[in-house]
Amino acid sequence: MKLFYGRSQEGPAMNKRAIPFLPMGGIFDQDDVSAANSVLQQACAETGNFFPLPEEILFQEALAKHEGAAKAVAVNSCGTALDCCMMALGIQPGDEVVTTPLTFVCTAGAVIGQGGTVVFADVDPLTLNLDPASVRQRITPRTKAIIPVHFSGLACDIEAFDRITSETGVPVIYDAAHAVGAKYRGKPIGGRGKASCYSFQSNKNMTCLGEGGAVTSDDAAFAESVRQKKTFGYVYGPQLRVVTIGFNYRMTKPQYAVGLTQLAKISRVIAMRQRAMRRMNDLLRDVNEVIPPAGHGPDHGSHLYVIRLNTDRVSFTREAFIKRLKEEYGVATALHYPAVWSWEAFAALGYNEEKAGCPVAAKACKQVVSLPIFPRTTDEDCDYIAWAVKQALADLKG
Repeated sequence: MKLFYGRSQEGPAMNKRAIPFLPMGGIFDQDDVSAANSVLQQACAETGNFFPLPEEILFQEALAKHEGAAKAVAVNSCGTALDCCMMALGIQPGDEVVTTPLTFVCTAGAVIGQGGTVVFADVDPLTLNLDPASVRQRITPRTKAIIPVHFSGLACDIEAFDRITSETGVPVIYDAAHAVGAKYRGKPIGGRGKASCYSFQSNKNMTCLGEGGAVTSDDAAFAESVRQKKTFGYVYGPQLRVVTIGFNYRMTKPQYAVGLTQLAKISRVIAMRQRAMRRMNDLLRDVNEVIPPAGHGPDHGSHLYVIRLNTDRVSFTREAFIKRLKEEYGVATALHYPAVWSWEAFAALGYNEEKAGCPVAAKACKQVVSLPIFPRTTDEDCDYIAWAVKQALADLKG
């Protein structure tokens, strides 16, 4: 079928309808409901309790196996996972951590929270992942960690970051919030670098009743340090010990139970997303005004479908495009992400576009638009979204 947009179309115009950007990114089935109900029923019994947590052990073991890591430590969010990793590395005032400006605020916030300094490096213009070459230029004697983000579920150039660690000794903590189930060259990503930090928040490909996260690592000592940070600094044994300052970052018993059922279906969720995203790539391939995302092969975690408005080819703004899609064609979108330095809290600390010196990321952050692609997005939904994109572009071109 010949692709078209504009008012002189081949084939009939589509009936307008609403395509929301859903708050739930994965799939909830009856098995999830049953898992939560079972825990609640046990807790309501006369001898019931929400402790101990055998589900925690089961979930951590299942997650570690699924993500190809020796250890997994479940926590209550990916932001907390990053916080724990920064604490386990001993980040403190004067230390620098290199990361991407094209990410959610918690990636950089975890560094600021320990008193460290965020150093932004640029992104690859094709994948939008952190560019290892740019990272190398940012490393100084004060650099204590690197945090690449597997943006939208596409794994970073892990081998390049392995080489940087080997040559400099700087550890890599991967922000894998988008990337549960993602692979790098056919293998799970969870055991790479010093650690990986995952999110199970409600719009991710799996959720633990709205929130949740985890740290995976092949470094048993590091994983134990993270575990202590998430549970009051406890070391369990014949006598309970508190060996470090820790906090309460645990998930709850129902969350672990549902996490197990969610993890069991993650491969199906990703496959459903990949199918829809490949179709969208096909439908938008010849539309020069937008840049489809790269790398939607079998290894992609496929959490987000992020196009870029090709601002070199159009005279209107991304905001005008988003408004037209929503108001005229009912297609809701999201932004992943504004540049971290653009948020008020970071601007107040002196971060800005000029100081960051990341021209590729700065441009991309003004172009990105996430389209509403989800596991149950149908072929007809994809066709309508693509049609709406083309019509909105034609409208704005006048």
